Amino acid sequence: MPFELDTPLTTAVGATDARALDRSFGMKTAGDLLGHYPRRYADPAELTPIRELPIGETVTIVAEVLASSARPMRNRRGAMTEVVIGDGVGRMSLTFFAKGMSQAEWRARELAVGRRGIFSGKVGMFKNTIQFAHPDYELFDDLDAAQRKATARQNIPIPIYPATSTIASWRIAKAVAAVLDRLGAVPEPLPEALRAGEGLLTAREALERIHRPQDRAQIAPAVRTLRVHEALILQAALLQQREQVRSMTATPREAAPDGLLARFDAMLPFALTEDQRLVGAQIAADLTASRPMNRLVQGEVGSGKTLVALRAMLQVAESGGQAALIAPTEVLAAQHLRSITKMLGPELAPQLIPTLLTGQMSAPERRKAALRVASGQSLVVIGTHALLSEKTTFADLALVVVDEQHRFGVEQRAALRAKGSAPHALVLTATPIPRTVAMTVFGDLDTSVIRSLPTGRAGIQTFTAPLAEHPSWFQRVWARAAEEIAAGRQVFAVCPAIDTTKDTVEADGVGPADPEGKGPRWGVVQLAEALATHPELSSVRRAVLHGRMPAEEKDAVMRAFARGEIDLLIATTVIEVGVDVPNASTMIIMEADRFGVSQLHQLRGRVGRGEHPGLCLLVTEAEEGTLARERVEAVAATSDGFELAEVDLELRGEGDVLGDSQSGARSSLRLLRVVKDAALISRAREIAAGIFADDPRLERHPALRAAIERRVSDADRAALGKN
Repeated sequence: MPFELDTPLTTAVGATDARALDRSFGMKTAGDLLGHYPRRYADPAELTPIRELPIGETVTIVAEVLASSARPMRNRRGAMTEVVIGDGVGRMSLTFFAKGMSQAEWRARELAVGRRGIFSGKVGMFKNTIQFAHPDYELFDDLDAAQRKATARQNIPIPIYPATSTIASWRIAKAVAAVLDRLGAVPEPLPEALRAGEGLLTAREALERIHRPQDRAQIAPAVRTLRVHEALILQAALLQQREQVRSMTATPREAAPDGLLARFDAMLPFALTEDQRLVGAQIAADLTASRPMNRLVQGEVGSGKTLVALRAMLQVAESGGQAALIAPTEVLAAQHLRSITKMLGPELAPQLIPTLLTGQMSAPERRKAALRVASGQSLVVIGTHALLSEKTTFADLALVVVDEQHRFGVEQRAALRAKGSAPHALVLTATPIPRTVAMTVFGDLDTSVIRSLPTGRAGIQTFTAPLAEHPSWFQRVWARAAEEIAAGRQVFAVCPAIDTTKDTVEADGVGPADPEGKGPRWGVVQLAEALATHPELSSVRRAVLHGRMPAEEKDAVMRAFARGEIDLLIATTVIEVGVDVPNASTMIIMEADRFGVSQLHQLRGRVGRGEHPGLCLLVTEAEEGTLARERVEAVAATSDGFELAEVDLELRGEGDVLGDSQSGARSSLRLLRVVKDAALISRAREIAAGIFADDPRLERHPALRAAIERRVSDADRAALGKN
């Protein structure tokens, strides 16, 4: 009986390989295995540069046996086979242990001088020589007929698969071949007319040619076909998700002519920006519809997204509806409570009773807050993940506001929405998103953009302090901070770690890892100690803030800083978003090369929010010309977050749309690249939209519907929202 894509791997390849594939990659079916594409192809004549093999990683190489011998073990029972393989430039050793000499001699005969094959193992070092200990291997003349033919012709590519210590590349290749040999018809996710019109292979041909190409010319068309499939399946899944939300019935929330929203607008001491008015009108229209709003608002740091969200909260509150704003950190949630209460003023705040609900509140405080929420007394609820707790209930949840979407997943948004009857959803992000990524990652949301900043902002100047070339600038950075403090203003100093003697990664989150594996030099603890003896800063009012402090202490520090009682705040990225202190003029970021572009842009946005010009100093020891240095200098070169988002995408290169998934986790997307495939993604979006317009339930497109269910898991959908 032929295999289908849903055939269990235990049936297709046997229990042993099925267990190994499941343990290593989460594969369950034949379709999962065939979606595990080769990461590269080796020619039988190709000898991989042994000198470049990374120590500690599991790799697969093509090499030739140069020496082979067997001998008894010196200090214990047993024997060993020692083999040397080479590539004409470098060489490495293979070591195999055996119970007796006969077994060791058999291995030495099998791995005779001159034999060539594929060797897989974890790269180690012994006596200054690179080695594999007990590697997996497959010699070319032991392979199947097709690969023997490849050895003879020396032009049929050999697929090299992503592998682990549990299962080597050649075993994966054998499993793939076993499935392909018995694979039946493969459903076409694309309608036949579209497939032919786009010049694509059939799904069956694409799988055959990506796994068993007869020459390298067959690989590119197969990859292109499967990329289109991935893009189409993703876009269709996102549109399907959007249609599911739109099929729900929501309670329309009208704003009365003289209601809460009108009264709030009349109280505002400033005029809304043009973008705020436009986006506000889009949201207001969404809220009056009978289907749930599902809108993403992306805006520059300080562009007034919270104000736009508050106006939406007031609109739903007019009919007794509650709004829940979920923030990623306790500090940000507390900051939102203060700013929203302040914006509402003494007239409206008592009517809406803004309430904070977080996990670190005391039990009596939390019970009191939860009661206000459950009874409907509080119409504006602000919290962290505590809002997702089963114990948190709402009287009439009408609007869900998710702040900083990149910190939350689709499943968390859905969990909060489930606490109401098809509530409206508003997603905020101050991390500008490149157009292709927005379309790919947030394709289930309608999108609005706030580009303009409120008037009265003095702006920010950003400079790089490159200590690699100018070590003396370190002192000038702190002298500049002292000048700002002497002028009556306040300073942030941000570090990539809390305490470098205890941790190398900050609990609050940090950007790109050090490529050399070295930990940060500056933690909050170390910088605070250094500045305590600084001649110009030792006497200023200093404080520290980081994610391991109790919530009450963090909140107290931020309140004191906001009141101007602290001159210099030494913190981690816990202050990355939402902190609003107009008198703060200077942001100093230590080891700025350890942070991502969007993180640096977010941190910079904490200053220059009032009448005083903002100053951001990016302190780095990264060498000129390195990618880390380029990232820092890109931020210094422009304050346009949308331009930076595109630059960031180029600097980071072409990662998978879903990002780097956890080791061993299955991702539905493997070939798609957001930079190179921008046009393809746009085209896939058009195709998917056309299909849904004609067939919303995909009743006439069963293969596409099945592909979505098979290829885009709940975990993958969650990963989409976390990018």
